[in-house]
Amino acid sequence: MSERLIAIGDIHGCKVALERLIAEVAPTTKDIVVTLGDYVDRGPDSRGVIDTLIELRKSTQLIGLVGNHEEMMLEVVRDGQSPHGWLKYGGVETLDSYGFDGGLDFLPQSHEDFFDSLGDYFEYEDYFFTHAAYDPDTPLEHQPPEMLRWYTLNDGFPAAHISGKTAVVGHTAMRDGEILDIGHLLDIDTFCYGGGWLTAIDLYSRQVWQVAQDGRVRSTQAQY
Repeated sequence: MSERLIAIGDIHGCKVALERLIAEVAPTTKDIVVTLGDYVDRGPDSRGVIDTLIELRKSTQLIGLVGNHEEMMLEVVRDGQSPHGWLKYGGVETLDSYGFDGGLDFLPQSHEDFFDSLGDYFEYEDYFFTHAAYDPDTPLEHQPPEMLRWYTLNDGFPAAHISGKTAVVGHTAMRDGEILDIGHLLDIDTFCYGGGWLTAIDLYSRQVWQVAQDGRVRSTQAQY
């Protein structure tokens, strides 16, 4: 059993918030830290976010999940797909952060390796983690990727998973800055890039940390 089981919601290029959040949480080698995907796009420093997460791996047990924004980016960079959809949803900011000069080989090898290491879900004790959602009647190892990466809770909340475990997800932005807690599911994407907060939660103690894009720490932190 880890000392703490910590999840971090959608970061979206908010490096300042991420660095301050890490400083507040102060994860150790005894903690498991699960990042729920969407590291890139929309915010100002996607490259810096990846650098920060690579560095974080040296001091804690970091489990990284892949989000739909990583999927969009890699389909362009690696598979040669049209960039229009990605650029429409934040890809321009990502390219700017990498100093894009027209070539698609802008990712450093360390970043390529980081993206290669990302999984679609993580299961630990009484919890499982995905970027977006899940099919309640399908075992995690057989979940369709589009459900794990793309499904929005605006289209309806999934029922409790057949495993009986609590789901921890992001992707659907809670624009009021508050964690969504419906018992069998927590959504901790609290809209950092859009003026909300970057959220971390320790699933054991239910302690919450929240930091704004400019580095402000939220003074009143609810317990969920």
